[in-house]
Amino acid sequence: MQKQKLMINGERLKQELERFADFGRTENNGVTRLSLSEEDIRVRDYFRACCEELGLLVKVDDIGCMYATLEGTENKPPILIGSHLDSVKKGGRFDGVLGVVTGLEVVRTIIENNIKPRIPITIVNFTNEEGARFEPSMMASGVLSGKFDKSVMLKKIDSEGVTFEEALIASGYKGEVENRLKEAAAFLEMHIEQGPILEKEAFSIGVVECVVGMACYEIEVTGESDHAGTTPMNMRKDALFAANNLINEIRSHLGTLDNELVFTIGRVNVYPSIHTVIPNKVVFTLEARHKDMEIVNAVKDFIHSLPHLGVNEGCEVKTTKLWERDTVWFEPEICKLLEQSAESLGYSNKRMVSGAGHDAQFIASYVPTAMLFVPSINGKSHCEEELTTWEDCEKGVNVILDTVLTLLSK
Repeated sequence: MQKQKLMINGERLKQELERFADFGRTENNGVTRLSLSEEDIRVRDYFRACCEELGLLVKVDDIGCMYATLEGTENKPPILIGSHLDSVKKGGRFDGVLGVVTGLEVVRTIIENNIKPRIPITIVNFTNEEGARFEPSMMASGVLSGKFDKSVMLKKIDSEGVTFEEALIASGYKGEVENRLKEAAAFLEMHIEQGPILEKEAFSIGVVECVVGMACYEIEVTGESDHAGTTPMNMRKDALFAANNLINEIRSHLGTLDNELVFTIGRVNVYPSIHTVIPNKVVFTLEARHKDMEIVNAVKDFIHSLPHLGVNEGCEVKTTKLWERDTVWFEPEICKLLEQSAESLGYSNKRMVSGAGHDAQFIASYVPTAMLFVPSINGKSHCEEELTTWEDCEKGVNVILDTVLTLLSK
């Protein structure tokens, strides 16, 4: 007879997620909990209290990341579980916090079942993942992985003129550099999907293989301003008409490049924006994302060709790269363990990619890492309507628990 699987307490998980949502809960049942704000400090205090009540050792590093560790019988690098507790303005109750509460519930389940882990288990709360108060997003994990310069990050300023360093010191969560995450046996980050795929395809679990690569460009179209009523159509250099032609070409070409490619024109500015004046300049952004960097590079090649397409109405076209990132592939062995755990628990699952950025993509540069997604109803996230069913939350945490127990047995 097959041994019965150890399962988490679903009702306790639900209650804890609701309790965490109380810190910054909005009128429409969302959450506003900007990094190092009063709400964030209070939820950190509560998280620390929960961990210390369990007997965990809580440490804080020099950029405010929190690490709560259940000691192992062997002094080895820990299994890391977690995400972030900060939110965007009027965000949801699940984004980020689900990953932290997952770690809390996994450790509670292990302790109440008198399991003495062979190696330590650490729950982590990364500082300022959202970048909603201090840009950029994934600030702390970027510093930890060497992607961002700490001295530059400390000088970042919020809308009130407060620097990240000032907020960090005032929060009481400026710890020691020696407490930083340096190594781990594995890092497991559970997160809501923030998209519609799992729900639409009726899967409970998404095993995330990678965070996709992307490129973002600014495209500037320059023409000439003239009187809107006196300049014949065939004598105009209308920057907006030219930009429209380019956008049509972009959609036509990139739409057939690959069916998994996503691309967005997210910002458009028209100058001088006066109804009696022919526009002399249009500036718009174009970003594209795909797991295959060859596809991303093909998009970049096409963008570089835009000034020469012959649809520019006599206007000049300039392209400027704003940023880009390569695809980050997660540890195949850990992805396989997550998949096997989902299968053994009887949960429907699929392999997928993440189009959004997460702390895991930076931590993966020096720790074996994988992510797990659970469905977002209607794909909603970063809004008060964000919702994942309690059942799917419970299933996701059960998969993480089962995977941790497998890692402990190796």
